[in-house]
Amino acid sequence: MKWLRVMLDRQARHFEGGGRFERLHPLWEAPDTFLYTPGEVTRVAPHVRDALDMKRLMMTVVIALSGCVYMALYNTGYQANLAIAAGAEPLEVWQTSAMQTLGLAFAPGDSLACLVHGALYFLPVLLVTFIVGGLWEAVFAVVRGHEINEGFLVTGMLFPLTMPATVPLWQVALGVSFGVVVGKEIFGGTGMNVLNPALTGRAFLFFAYPANLSGDSVWVAAETAPDGVSGATALARAAEAGVGGVAEIANSWQAFIGLIPGSMGETSVLACVAGAVVLIATGVASWRIMVSVAIGTVVTAWAINAVGSNTNPAFEVTPLWHFLLGGWAFGTVFMATEPVSGPSTRSGHYAYGFLIGFLVVLIRIVNPAYPEGMMLAILFMNLFAPVIDYVVVQANRRRMEARRAR
Repeated sequence: MKWLRVMLDRQARHFEGGGRFERLHPLWEAPDTFLYTPGEVTRVAPHVRDALDMKRLMMTVVIALSGCVYMALYNTGYQANLAIAAGAEPLEVWQTSAMQTLGLAFAPGDSLACLVHGALYFLPVLLVTFIVGGLWEAVFAVVRGHEINEGFLVTGMLFPLTMPATVPLWQVALGVSFGVVVGKEIFGGTGMNVLNPALTGRAFLFFAYPANLSGDSVWVAAETAPDGVSGATALARAAEAGVGGVAEIANSWQAFIGLIPGSMGETSVLACVAGAVVLIATGVASWRIMVSVAIGTVVTAWAINAVGSNTNPAFEVTPLWHFLLGGWAFGTVFMATEPVSGPSTRSGHYAYGFLIGFLVVLIRIVNPAYPEGMMLAILFMNLFAPVIDYVVVQANRRRMEARRAR
């Protein structure tokens, strides 16, 4: 690829200081540093030198997400094909034509057919996310005169995975715009955001267009569904009818693999666990937060199971089903561990994670109208992350002063 390096170097003078396109330097610099290591490398003190820079950190997260992306393709196509096999008509004419052109049938047992059909839903959402979100990143970079950061690479991958397959593309554009502009750029850009940008965009869409984001209209291939497609997610069934309601849709193994209705990339606990291994092994994500979320979930769910309720079936949902349903695993591994919006202190990770686990169970059970509580639990704790850090730092300062006073 020497020719590409030569071409970029020849064009650099037009975008650097004094060049004709000096104002557009971020647009040239972004692909250059994405494809190659920056030429300006710090070699002397006092700067920190580490092999893990922003680009490599973001690429590690993208690699960890690959399993979720695969399941987003496969399970979306699988659920759609199940619904069609149950008597529903394909939702989009162009998707039907594309499948027929490729010689693929709407067969749930055909892995290739499921992957291709799922891609016809997932890829448009992914493309709109990157085009619109990347445009906003470029606009703010040009106006502020700084480089385009790689931070949006992860946001652009996370946001589509939290979307239902049938979300309108104009809502995708609106949601990612809100997430990037309001959730990040108005605070100063990458590294300055108070809230997780991907979750901020999803929360905006959820409250602005609940009919499209609530999960009330997902593919369920059941004889009880008149049109073969309309039905509640497994988590919604848990809120309505307890564990027995979930069993009508899937068993625990199906839920662990991710072969259940839901948002495109959030259903597979297996894919999230594989991603967690990558993130923990590379030191990119905090295992303390992940473990603390799990502990908080178990303690709260067991306490609520012990209390019980004659009117709310969600009280009987066990910790295992909380782990398997909705976006619990995806949020724990990829959202709660986002370093900018979470606490900086290691001790703070424990409290932060535990409270997320506590809140997600509380929201799911106390408010059956909103069975998925992971998004709100993480966003709520994002706001309290600075407070947690403050408490930890003050406690450490008091201990140090006490030791010096002896």
